[in-house]
Amino acid sequence: MWILQKGSVLRASATILLLGALALTGCRQTVGSFPTEDAPMKVIDPAEGYRIEPGNRVRIIVFNEQNLSGDFTVDHTGNISLPLVGSIPASGVTAKVLMERIQERLRRENYMQEPNVAVEVQTFRPFYVLGEVRQPGEFPYTTGVTVLSAIARAGGYDYRAMQNEVVLVRQVEGEQKEFRATERTPLLPGDIVKVMEKRF
Repeated sequence: MWILQKGSVLRASATILLLGALALTGCRQTVGSFPTEDAPMKVIDPAEGYRIEPGNRVRIIVFNEQNLSGDFTVDHTGNISLPLVGSIPASGVTAKVLMERIQERLRRENYMQEPNVAVEVQTFRPFYVLGEVRQPGEFPYTTGVTVLSAIARAGGYDYRAMQNEVVLVRQVEGEQKEFRATERTPLLPGDIVKVMEKRF
């Protein structure tokens, strides 16, 4: 009888050890996976190639025409409304294309023969921080923001977060692409920062 009890104890111990090993194996697996391609580290002017969208604010300067110059918000229909000139489509184009449209309208309406116009994007598409942070959500983009400053705006890492490395989701040539990023990675408008859960 003692031998049976001893055998039962040994079997129970072996079962506990096996379950413990399986639990540890499960904890070592990453919740989600990291892309293999590193995120670009080059600091880029966010206005370069940026396509204006509703809600963005742009500064328009018509040289020698202060009454036509100022800050304008792109309305929900994608237009800006300039004094005297009226509505001009602005959504989906770069600042350079919008500049050309304004110059063309000024010529066509005979306001100016050789208009000299500058367009500067003042506000951009927001960025997003998701995953293991205290306050995930949408945040206004500002020039110079990095992964670390984005996470700080989201309240910092929570206790489950894998720190120092994140997944960065970015629109590249019209398609979403995932990169492996660090805290020093610079962000662009519309980027998504995904903070993963740490390994155990």
